[in-house]
Amino acid sequence: MSRVTVIGAGFGALTAVQKLRKLDSELHIDVIAPKAEFIYLPGLIWVPMGLRKAEDLTISLDNFFRRLKVHFHAGHVQGVRDGGRVVITNNGIVENDGLIIASGGRFLKKLPGIEHAITPCEGIPAAEKIRDRLAAMEGGTIAFGFASNPKEPSAMRGGPMFEFLFGIDRWLRKEGRRDKFELVFFTPAEKPGQRLGEKAVKGILSTMKKRGIKTHLGHKMKAFEADRVITEGGEFDADLIVFMPGMTGNQWFSDSGLPLSEGGMLKANTFCQVEGQDKVYVAGDSGSYPGPGWMPKQAHMADLQAEAAATNLLAELNGSQPAETFKVELVCIIDSYDSGMLVYRTDKRNIVTPAFSGFHWAKRLFEWHYLREYRK
Repeated sequence: MSRVTVIGAGFGALTAVQKLRKLDSELHIDVIAPKAEFIYLPGLIWVPMGLRKAEDLTISLDNFFRRLKVHFHAGHVQGVRDGGRVVITNNGIVENDGLIIASGGRFLKKLPGIEHAITPCEGIPAAEKIRDRLAAMEGGTIAFGFASNPKEPSAMRGGPMFEFLFGIDRWLRKEGRRDKFELVFFTPAEKPGQRLGEKAVKGILSTMKKRGIKTHLGHKMKAFEADRVITEGGEFDADLIVFMPGMTGNQWFSDSGLPLSEGGMLKANTFCQVEGQDKVYVAGDSGSYPGPGWMPKQAHMADLQAEAAATNLLAELNGSQPAETFKVELVCIIDSYDSGMLVYRTDKRNIVTPAFSGFHWAKRLFEWHYLREYRK
């Protein structure tokens, strides 16, 4: 019986587990993660406004792992050896015949004073901190921004920042407090949201203008202070800073012996196979993949990559060559608390809809549907 190890407990990792089990009912599957729980990160955008609480977004995976006959190992990965055949954790080693790395990325926190900014996609505590700060504020300036990894331009999370910005703007209006706040959006990019397509950029900037949101675009970041954002193009006051830095690979990647991109991600081919490695695959934010520059770092993309990775790994274990590629597809609803704008992009199409309340409810329905598998 072959033994496969999956590192991670996020979107890509759990999709890989489901695909592996679907293709092979007898396969021995080990999962390594700090906890046997899944955090539904897209729901973080609703925590500051009270639409979601920690318990709504935290799902125990005990039943899921039991149903799929998964052996769970609680621990933090510290490295791999023997070409990925051995995974080293703070809780011992786990051996395998094949490996899928879906452990996500980490945020680059090199800017001076970045401790003064809240990075919302770091998890529930960060989103709760934004919630608590908002509740304590009677007025002031809130700055929202994001940046990329200069050596890995696709390694960024811009979409959620638009949702935090538009959602909090709408929530403050519902509360009757918007006139007491100034909202500022900043990013080194001159056209924010370019990966969503040119139509989306125009729609986003138009929405900011209509809602009275100030912009500070096209200037490289220099530093943060407790009450200030500083860029090469000037600085401005901010009572609350919500900032998403660019991303890079996990800390342990650097000593793994696995090939890395210039930006610190695992280098993968079109089959999600880590370049030059035997039966080692990557899915989601951990990898750097060939494809268009607008390829997103989002849950949907991680799921598509995970399915390809699992299929190809089993093919290799069965003596065949990897042949499954993944579709490059961006699908998202940019939510605004009670409405949403649908954005869809492939190599051939780019669709952007006007904001519509139905898309907000569609996003919530999708959340329920997606989590149903793990809540059984």
